[in-house]
Amino acid sequence: MRTNIEKLKQYEGNEDLTIVEAMQKIDRNNKGILYIVDKDKRMLGSLTDGDIRRWIIKTGDLNGKAKQVMYTNTKYLLAHESKKAQEYMSVEGLNSVPILDSNRIIEDIIFYNNSLGKKNKNCMALSQIPVIIMAGGKGTRLYPYTKILPKPLIPIGDIPILERIIGKFRTYGVNEFYLTINYKKEMIKSYFNEINPDYTIHYIEENIPLGTAGSIELIKEEFNTPIIVSNCDTLIEDDYEEILKYHKESGNALTIVSALKNTIIPYGVIHSQEQGIISSIEEKPSMSYFINTGMYVINPEHLKKIPRGQIFHMTDLAEQLITDSHKVGMFPISENSFLDMGEFEEMKKMEDRINHNFTC
Repeated sequence: MRTNIEKLKQYEGNEDLTIVEAMQKIDRNNKGILYIVDKDKRMLGSLTDGDIRRWIIKTGDLNGKAKQVMYTNTKYLLAHESKKAQEYMSVEGLNSVPILDSNRIIEDIIFYNNSLGKKNKNCMALSQIPVIIMAGGKGTRLYPYTKILPKPLIPIGDIPILERIIGKFRTYGVNEFYLTINYKKEMIKSYFNEINPDYTIHYIEENIPLGTAGSIELIKEEFNTPIIVSNCDTLIEDDYEEILKYHKESGNALTIVSALKNTIIPYGVIHSQEQGIISSIEEKPSMSYFINTGMYVINPEHLKKIPRGQIFHMTDLAEQLITDSHKVGMFPISENSFLDMGEFEEMKKMEDRINHNFTC
């Protein structure tokens, strides 16, 4: 008998789900996986967020179906073997295992120590990687808050957003941070002097705003590893070790972390032909596309392309690299893995979800 059918629905999907629909369902179950079943609930395979990422990177096709992407040799246990599930997952390196009956119908799903994604992670994976955080903007979208506080010190819960971003990197062993500062910079320095952090902060002070890349030119150190650059108003809930690994293995000069964005048009959309003839009406269609999250990995030699003393953005650098025939790629993440506090309505969403952040 299937255990808790409503619970199982969270982790099951049919083979005709689109990639976007599968990503949304994986987002909602917060376990990183779907088990793909046929109309009779027999298991056909499994689909992880990593499978979807690899598909998108390889094909760029958001309309692909689960049956095209799923892994068909999914490991499982039979009902009488369920007591050894934790040991089995530990040996096989699994985060979950479905329990099947003799007809391959999922009776239950057992997760590794009830905590997916927290085993086999190298919590020093970024210990040699410098991180640059752009903390100099005025945060005009958050006025009047930013009339009093600089945007990096606006609290999400009881912790400033900048400290939360740094905390995420710290879970991967990052010890060295470069903060580009301008607006209310003395408040930012005073805050970190007061908390006396156990990591190193280098302050890069702009006399005039130089954009999201222009101030990097002010850094005098010579880097010999990839550098991570991040905005100061977004949190990325994904595996930073995997982001760095992908950047290195892909041969990218620059990798942009990109989040899926689903937008519903709240109207009936008219499709027309010549002479104004309507061919169809699509009611409240959904559009899916990838957006720039403001987190980048870049090889150090390409920082020399940033001009001195003028406004220059990371997107300008990306376009320059493309023009010069360097490889610029993206690392796709799900919609719920991107938390943005750039506008008031997003701040509340960030606070609501902050306790569910992925940690190493």
